[in-house]
Amino acid sequence: WLFSLFQVVHAHKPHFMALHCQEFGGKNYEASMSHVDKFVKELLSSDAMKDYNRARVYLDENYKSQEHFTALGSFYFLHESLKNIYQFDFKAKKYKKVTGKEIYSDTLESTPMLEKEKFPQDYFPECKWSRKGFIRTRWCITDCAFDLVNIHLFHDASNLIAWETSPSVYSGIRHKALGYVLDRIIDQRFEKVSYFVFGDFNFRLDAKAVVETLCAKATMQTIRAADTNEVVKLIFRESDNDRKVMLQLEKKLFDYFNQDVFRDNNGTALLEFDRELSVFKDRLYELDISFPPSYPYSEDSSQGKQYMNTRCPAWCDRILMSHSAKELILKSENDEKIVIYDHIGPNVCMGDHKPVFLSFRIAAGAGKPIANVHKCCVVQ
Repeated sequence: WLFSLFQVVHAHKPHFMALHCQEFGGKNYEASMSHVDKFVKELLSSDAMKDYNRARVYLDENYKSQEHFTALGSFYFLHESLKNIYQFDFKAKKYKKVTGKEIYSDTLESTPMLEKEKFPQDYFPECKWSRKGFIRTRWCITDCAFDLVNIHLFHDASNLIAWETSPSVYSGIRHKALGYVLDRIIDQRFEKVSYFVFGDFNFRLDAKAVVETLCAKATMQTIRAADTNEVVKLIFRESDNDRKVMLQLEKKLFDYFNQDVFRDNNGTALLEFDRELSVFKDRLYELDISFPPSYPYSEDSSQGKQYMNTRCPAWCDRILMSHSAKELILKSENDEKIVIYDHIGPNVCMGDHKPVFLSFRIAAGAGKPIANVHKCCVVQ
């Protein structure tokens, strides 16, 4: 995982690098959190990161606090060539110069250099108050101020329920939660700046439309539980061709006979079913996707390109931005590809999600009109 990350760092040589992790410590975090310190130390001390002489690491490791625990991890690295980088203190409402390397874990609730929130309990689709929320930090580089928001939205609990309506009930829950985050980061408490929101949005393809398209010439068999009459399985068979099974659908099974449809041409044929972001087109911008669905990959270390048959593959992991942030990204005057939106580790196991990255240059002085309004880098 780290080797694949370092390859991207070496290829693009970012001067400011933001790394957002979700489910930090893994799903079995109580047992696995002991590995986190080793990971952080390796990341900070790696030869690949030796030119980054300042860092801020924020890890939500306090899993005993059900009310606050989000399992989010936000890492920020500053290259030695960057001068005069400032981070916003949300309590003092002023910027402070970033020096040295600092790690915060158990004290996130009292750290004024970020905002962290778990979604209100009534947002959660199931009774369990699970690890979903966001962490926000604000930065100022060369008179350019922007927010970086690490986000984790709600998953699809059941393929069968997701299939029932278009859009699904889960899509509506994610829509509500993302709207909550966007409203929070542009409210009246602080001056408005450009923002980037990236993490695991858990955006899914429109399941009903996908199944109807993939199985357009199939017949559906419904299997119900003997005791409750509840639908527990759907089997789609080809009408001819010896009634070959095309798709089996259960609560946590999406077994389609031909995975190539999700990989060929980076799954472009399925992008038309990626509709959840359309609700936010007036508030959020995304570069064109040119990588295959980022989830759910096999966690078998020898199956780096294989999807698991638990969920319909989807572009869960995204990097989105405000329309003002889009204007900060340098547009090249020649054909050189300066802005790159891609995934990491296409051929190796990176866990069930492939990380995605966005590499870009900020145009010199791009933030100055904003800076003139709120004097973003004035340290009082």
